[in-house]
Amino acid sequence: MDNGNNGNELQGQQITKNIRLYPDGVYRWHYAFDMRRNPTILFTVWRVLGFSFGAVYLFSIILRIIDGGITGAKLWSETKPFLILAVVFLVISIIAYCIVAGNYGWKYQVLFEMTEDKVTHMQMPKQFEEAEAIGWLTALAGAATGNLSMMGQGIDTAARNISVSEFKSVTSVKVRRRRHTIFVNETFDKNQVYAEDEDFEFVLRFILDRCTKAKVK
Repeated sequence: MDNGNNGNELQGQQITKNIRLYPDGVYRWHYAFDMRRNPTILFTVWRVLGFSFGAVYLFSIILRIIDGGITGAKLWSETKPFLILAVVFLVISIIAYCIVAGNYGWKYQVLFEMTEDKVTHMQMPKQFEEAEAIGWLTALAGAATGNLSMMGQGIDTAARNISVSEFKSVTSVKVRRRRHTIFVNETFDKNQVYAEDEDFEFVLRFILDRCTKAKVK
């Protein structure tokens, strides 16, 4: 066996600057961003909080209307506590984000896998270094030992958070090029796919071609 050729094969076929197609038929790449310059995660938290506050506020107003109508004064009396609470939670969310981001060294590290059926987002721990990315990507292919299940267990242990989006279940795709982000949303699950400028168009086109039922925003 030619170990040199086998080693080259394990590195996969380069598709774009950072994306490789590995022998197991899976596209893989590493992405890292400075959490001080890319606030995507913070915006996601705000969106979830905003939706929750909006739903509770709307429900409160509807109850007031059913209970006998609502005047301008009553509307303000209902709205004011929600506004105060929203500001409080806004400040708390920013403080919490800074604490979490600082704990991660202000760097968010992710490994991605993409097949014909799904895309997988794997958040790596703070001690993960970019130099380790190629080794992890090779390990993910499972080609080094031929044991996919053991390799998968190792990655599951190392990753802090794993999100999987099945293309057939995706209902909407939101594109944010300036933030290098593609939001891949299912009905009850949200995912975010990150890619550098050089890789972005390939990843976006790959996802859109397979999410045929999704609305694109």
